[in-house]
Amino acid sequence: MSGMHLSREFFELIKAIGESKSKQEEDRIIAREVVTLKKKLETGGAGGGGGLSMIPGSPVPSMGGNAGNQNGLNTNKKKAREFLVRVLYVEMLGHDGSFGYIKAVELAASQSITHKRTGYLLCSCCLSPDHEFRFMLVNQMQRDLISSNLLESCGALLAVTSLITPDLVGTVSTQVMGLLEHSAETVRKKAIIALHRLYQLNPDIVTKEEVIEKVRRMLCDRDPAVMGATLNVIEALARCDVAPFKDLVPSLVSILKQICERRLPSEYDYHRIPAPWMQMKIIRILSVVGKNDSQASEGMYEILREALRKAEEAGINASNAIVYECIRCITMIYPNAVLLDSAGASISRFLSSRSQNLRYLGIIGLASIVEKHPKYAADHQLAVIECLEDKDETLLRKTLDLLYRMTNPVNVEFITDRLLHFLRGSTDPYLKSDLTSKICTISERFAPNNAWYVSTITELFKIAGDLVDPDVA
Repeated sequence: MSGMHLSREFFELIKAIGESKSKQEEDRIIAREVVTLKKKLETGGAGGGGGLSMIPGSPVPSMGGNAGNQNGLNTNKKKAREFLVRVLYVEMLGHDGSFGYIKAVELAASQSITHKRTGYLLCSCCLSPDHEFRFMLVNQMQRDLISSNLLESCGALLAVTSLITPDLVGTVSTQVMGLLEHSAETVRKKAIIALHRLYQLNPDIVTKEEVIEKVRRMLCDRDPAVMGATLNVIEALARCDVAPFKDLVPSLVSILKQICERRLPSEYDYHRIPAPWMQMKIIRILSVVGKNDSQASEGMYEILREALRKAEEAGINASNAIVYECIRCITMIYPNAVLLDSAGASISRFLSSRSQNLRYLGIIGLASIVEKHPKYAADHQLAVIECLEDKDETLLRKTLDLLYRMTNPVNVEFITDRLLHFLRGSTDPYLKSDLTSKICTISERFAPNNAWYVSTITELFKIAGDLVDPDVA
């Protein structure tokens, strides 16, 4: 047990929760735990001693004993930390753990990094946006943000993203911006994420222009981890307003090319795939930037083709995720016939796979192509029909939706027949209702003649007449 850093009491609690047979039994276990934790708090069991004292530098009273024992929490770190984790369990399972909040605020002001991070964690997870204890944490976060200890700075940056409210943004924005220049890449990486969060909370204090200027500079950071974190912010900002990032296409293409050529340290590889998450993030940004923009799209055709080819060659889950992002990007940017053919070939491989996950990606990828380029539907029609035989309900729903999108005057009879056949065996009321509506729509829109339309609607009435729209009847 000592290797797990759990007391026997805590271990037994987790075991009892896992083995509980009903919600009522779980509630009884947690109710007993609440009583136990409250007793520990009252008697100082979480940190030793009783009564109130002050931790030096802390803005809140300690639950420790007299002045000689005011650092009681530091003498029993495991119990203090475990106390807060147990309170977190209480909260996660739907019970009130507010009696332990003051202890979390107190530990956030501790000199111990372990105490501090645990205190910040509980406060981040449990304090409501209007809770008064958030204001008590601001001074401590300010001190930690300017601390020479990078672990304290990192802990405060994480807390800023969860604990700062719109009216408190001004109290930490200057310190967060200052940390963008920190010598440690771990701090810079967290600082750019924190800055974006402050902008989301209060764009009047942290302005859009400031954030854009910072992220453009951080994209060229010497450390790949900082650059990777910056990509998250750029994607979020570009989805709201792409104009400021149009000129970044050459930079993004250059970064993606370096990744594909394995110029990043091997520590960023995943199963021998170079920085797959960075690749996917860049490709998603390119899809936003290149949408309806032929000039921007032309600059990314070559690297997309190269990224798709290398990901196809790898043939593992991480590379398949890159292939999927390439397919989505190719269908969103200004169309290129060669790239669309390559995307179609990748989709064909997904649809013919024995893996349900890959078939699901194939269905979604084909849906994105068919939406703008219907001619690719015919090549994969039979493969899509075969997916209707799968027992996975999520895959079935996506397949049915894709068949509906694929329908045209040429294949309407075949697809309608398959949808009616599926409707006969369906027992899901929502699915039957949705399918009935789709059959009515495509029958009316693409009917080859009146006789076929009457015959189809008559058959639909036999199968699900109570779900047919009265206007159709």
